[in-house]
Amino acid sequence: MKKIITIIFLILAGVNSKAQSDKQIFDFEFEGITLNGVLNIPKHVQPKGIVLIVHGSGRTNAVEQEWYSDIRETMVKAGYSTYMWDKRGCGKSGGTFNYNQSVHNSASEVIAAINYLKQKEIPGCKKIGLWGISRAGWINPIVINEYKNIKFWISVSGVDDKENFNYLFEENLKINGYPKDSINLLTKEFKEGVRLIHSGADFETYMNATKNVRNNKFLNRFNNGTVITKEGYYKYQNIFMKEDLDEETGLQVYIKGFRSVLLNINCPVLALFGEKDKNVDWKKTKTLYINTLGRNTNLKIKSFPGCNHNLFKCKTGGFYEFQDNNLPWDRCDGFLTAMADWLNEIE
Repeated sequence: MKKIITIIFLILAGVNSKAQSDKQIFDFEFEGITLNGVLNIPKHVQPKGIVLIVHGSGRTNAVEQEWYSDIRETMVKAGYSTYMWDKRGCGKSGGTFNYNQSVHNSASEVIAAINYLKQKEIPGCKKIGLWGISRAGWINPIVINEYKNIKFWISVSGVDDKENFNYLFEENLKINGYPKDSINLLTKEFKEGVRLIHSGADFETYMNATKNVRNNKFLNRFNNGTVITKEGYYKYQNIFMKEDLDEETGLQVYIKGFRSVLLNINCPVLALFGEKDKNVDWKKTKTLYINTLGRNTNLKIKSFPGCNHNLFKCKTGGFYEFQDNNLPWDRCDGFLTAMADWLNEIE
């Protein structure tokens, strides 16, 4: 059974543009596993720095499929190299993909990439910045706290300290036309299921308490039709019971003392949000950022009307809107420009 964490519909390609960079395959090792990555370096100029692209949740095939190409080219045009790699067991990276990789382990992976860039004296490595989407909103603050020499952070569709699937589930039920009483029943069952797993309840108790939510079409599609088995339940429970759960909300806490982690950050931060984000409660994160990052950093926040979690123009922001309606992947107006302008401002 999947760990209840932020799920991101990862974008496979950006806007086509004439390449402004030299592309180099650049691998590094983390925990004895070779991870396959790609460097984009500005042509004919000395890079001002390197921006590491940190993924959200789920599998990747970023190197081969040129993920975030428009974002990377925007960075290159602003004078920065970019570095992006595939998670273990994905693309040409070694090892086995771990859906439940902890955010702390992911942060250690990012630091390993930074150290290797510096060890190889890659041009621009003296000034490291981070770009990350969604789940990276947990990873990058840990990196900044532990590495201590990150020059800036661009947070896209960032998160607060707790898991956000309840928000995603409820908002998408609304989009799919479920009446209020059905939404209340399904979300209540989902929360109760989480509580039961975490409290050590047996398999039969969990199954009896979650009959409606387990038969929900959206949730079954989201989980790719995965059937919960007794063996799988107890295997997952053994892991999940070690996690922190907030008693008041019933939500998993991803980073203890996350406010303190954010308060420790003093590098410039750009936070970008889509106002139709139905994956993450962006208003909640925005408030958190203002009350923490806003105290000690040069913080700039910008939100984009009519845009989804991945900062593409949308109608509803629903999780399956683009797949089901064959919509074009059009970037939010001003999204790329906002990043380029901000990079010039903080120099």
